[in-house]
Amino acid sequence: MEVHVFTNPQQGSTHEQLVVTAKAAEDLGFDGFFRADHYRALGGIEGSSGDAWVTLGALAAETSRIRLGTLVTSATFRFPGPLAVTVAQVDEISRGRVEFGFGTGYFEDEHRAYGIPFPVTAERFARFEEQLAILTGLWTTPAGATFSHRGEFYELTDSPALPKPVQRPRPPIIIGGRGRKKTPRLAARYADEFNLAFPAVEEIFDQDLYLRAACAEAGRDPGTLRRSAVLLLACGRDHAEVARRTEALAAYVPEALEHGLVGSPAEVVDRIGQFADAGITRIYLQTPQQFDLDHWEFFADEVLQQVK
Repeated sequence: MEVHVFTNPQQGSTHEQLVVTAKAAEDLGFDGFFRADHYRALGGIEGSSGDAWVTLGALAAETSRIRLGTLVTSATFRFPGPLAVTVAQVDEISRGRVEFGFGTGYFEDEHRAYGIPFPVTAERFARFEEQLAILTGLWTTPAGATFSHRGEFYELTDSPALPKPVQRPRPPIIIGGRGRKKTPRLAARYADEFNLAFPAVEEIFDQDLYLRAACAEAGRDPGTLRRSAVLLLACGRDHAEVARRTEALAAYVPEALEHGLVGSPAEVVDRIGQFADAGITRIYLQTPQQFDLDHWEFFADEVLQQVK
């Protein structure tokens, strides 16, 4: 099982907190450090966030081993050409450690707050799919050749398709969601990893049926598509510490807490085993007090090596 730290800087953060936490994740043996791509806080509590790819570019220079990525970059925030350049550049700075989580965008308030167009759902999915074709096309165009695209929303003419990412043919792409048709179809065609946020174990089995059907239609071996999950974490030395961290989780939806990793180290190890039995091979851990190094250190000491 791969284990990654996942943060939501839009809920309130400083660059120093992100750097310190990412370096701690690397030193403690975690496999990666990921952040959300939001410009405005969720849940009505405003916090300072910053841009996800500016953050990752800075962290790429501050770390040396851990994977770095987004869950997930919003297709509504950026044009596909400049986005391909940005991701490839951060991949170069990190020497090939970037993971590209990508989604349609969904939080309307942040679009309105920063003057970003927010099309209806059908158009967002159509733009998302076209961007996937452009991004992968730019990244995989041979050196010295050019890339052109004429679609419904975007047109590129004789692009030099530079810079190239260090990872070849491209950085891993992560797509997630609970759709039965569109999302599994796009994942089967473009993704290296399919992600579910705060799933019940039973839900993983159900979603896997849709993924397998989409892979069969695309002529793809479903075993080549990694399954992952975002999980809430509240692990403690005793009941009081678990209760304190569980109380801090109350701001999240009850289902996320119910399906999360809550309890003693032994209970958390057992719970992770259930997700592994369901086919999950990578988890992203989210905590309400996301820069609580004591929590991350305790988890690393008591749980991490057992599940890795």
